[in-house]
Amino acid sequence: MKDFIIIGHKAVTDTFSLNDLPGAAGRMDILCRCVNAALFLSHDLRRDVRVFLIHKGGPSPPKLVRFEGSAVRYLSPDERSAASLIKKALEKNIQDFWTESTPGISVRNGDLEGLLKEMGKKIIYLREDGEDVRQKEFQEVFDPLFVLGDHLGLTGEEERIVLDYNPEIMSVGPLSLHADHCIVLLHNEMDRNIFRTPRIM
Repeated sequence: MKDFIIIGHKAVTDTFSLNDLPGAAGRMDILCRCVNAALFLSHDLRRDVRVFLIHKGGPSPPKLVRFEGSAVRYLSPDERSAASLIKKALEKNIQDFWTESTPGISVRNGDLEGLLKEMGKKIIYLREDGEDVRQKEFQEVFDPLFVLGDHLGLTGEEERIVLDYNPEIMSVGPLSLHADHCIVLLHNEMDRNIFRTPRIM
């Protein structure tokens, strides 16, 4: 199982208009693009992927929304489709435990620190000054958990929380990229590792 955590610092924690994802919804467009990059193949979904979105933009305390590739339904490869499913999740009576809003999508109260503690997995933290991802053999990490920031990156406090878990710090390239582009490149590297066949000498 490949897990992705994306922190949305401005992403609202309440219902929002589908007509203004970058503005009033708090850069919800970024989270939606990350969902699609993580889950979609051409004409199929990645069944071995989960996406965790951390909504920190208020007005209520932070919320977590989880997409499970093995179970998600009604998701199309466009921002509005993903946003509609997130909106339905945030309209639930949100508790301190996971509650399914639509098939494959669940929501609960929570923050980064609690989520990392709950998952208990080896963390790969995406940062521009990290080790080149092409030096990594992903067969060594059967159950990776990637942590990415939105357009604001991670705050100092969020980075401290992540670093407390002794993560691998990795980079997908020499230039600053959008979070969804980083996810596509990570998948490509993992796909290449999985499908690479030994050379016959």
